[in-house]
Amino acid sequence: MSAPEKEEKEDDSHPYRRPKDAATLILVDRSGSVPKVLVGRRHDKVVFMPGKFVFPGGRVDPTDNRVPVAAQIPKALEKKLTGGSPKVAPSRARALAVAAIREACEETGLCLGKPMTRASNAAAKLSGEWKPFADANLLPDPSGLYLIARAITPPGRVRRFDTRFFTADASAIAHRVEGVVHADAELVELVWVQLGSTSLADLHGMTKLVLKELDERLAAGPLSHSATVPFFHFYGGKMQRDTI
Repeated sequence: MSAPEKEEKEDDSHPYRRPKDAATLILVDRSGSVPKVLVGRRHDKVVFMPGKFVFPGGRVDPTDNRVPVAAQIPKALEKKLTGGSPKVAPSRARALAVAAIREACEETGLCLGKPMTRASNAAAKLSGEWKPFADANLLPDPSGLYLIARAITPPGRVRRFDTRFFTADASAIAHRVEGVVHADAELVELVWVQLGSTSLADLHGMTKLVLKELDERLAAGPLSHSATVPFFHFYGGKMQRDTI
């Protein structure tokens, strides 16, 4: 985005709004002894969370279900994404994973993909926000994503999201778009921060819960789609933690 995005403040007195599907991507660098995650600092002049460190993410776009991909999402991941309530169709599960990749590329310039293996019309379908992939002769690749958590914004907020938090290894970054992060962009700085660092203490409460889950998953060994995934939502005015 070329300029800081203005966002509405949250208002707990707002009437009920149906949550919009959204996806967030937490990139992890495990090349060192302690894993690092990528965070971006938001512009000081945006209304929502100015100057705060966040993970790239946003709403699912209509095109996310139609873009060609290098590989489909694993069936085990699809099962996780279609679990919980409200349930989603397999096509929506694919769109969620693809949206996480698109948002990461848009906001950080880091694109997860694989080279197009043969001549086709796939590049012609990668327009708009997907143009960086076409320019690099890449197709987005959601096959290496893992679901870490799902969370629905509490009722009574101006903006509500049903967010799936994905993680992927930094080795999956296939292309870097220069100039995406700058002084007038939505994200003005990117930083790799060690998991458990005090630098992550100022993050949003839900984000910290998700990071705690990620830390525990990484400490347990290689990531697996069979692992239990927490599903945070609100019922009766209180946050509930179910599992998927």
